[in-house]
Amino acid sequence: MHALKKNRPLRRIVLASAATVSGMVLLLSLKPHTTPSVALGATSPAPSSSASASSGSSGSTTGTKTVTGDSVQTRWGPVQVRVTLKNGKITDVTAVTYPQENPKDQQINSYAIPQLTREALAAQSADIDTVSGATYTSDGYRQSLQSALDSAGN
Repeated sequence: MHALKKNRPLRRIVLASAATVSGMVLLLSLKPHTTPSVALGATSPAPSSSASASSGSSGSTTGTKTVTGDSVQTRWGPVQVRVTLKNGKITDVTAVTYPQENPKDQQINSYAIPQLTREALAAQSADIDTVSGATYTSDGYRQSLQSALDSAGN
């Protein structure tokens, strides 16, 4: 007797559902993330635990300022960014410190950090979207960026 006989439709439904779910799980788990060709601002994290600021012009919105935000401790490690402002506009954002202790951190942040940087430059603020798969890094990046912008007076 065949296991999928017509007089057992519930068994066919259960087996078809299980096969579909298994196939979807396999497809989603094997999808690799593409690494963007944008170079990261920093190749290794700089050991720093506090905010520092250096400015070419203090107290005004003209000139060029470079400000390092607070180091934000996340579940996977600290995140800290440095922002460069020219005449009050964000011209560069560099991740100074971010989790990269293991291959998984390196893989996630190799696509998350450049995407967060592009978002910050486009938004000209810390009001940026979270990168899927890098929630903790995104939150730390946003908080550090906001602290840098606050220190710069933006």
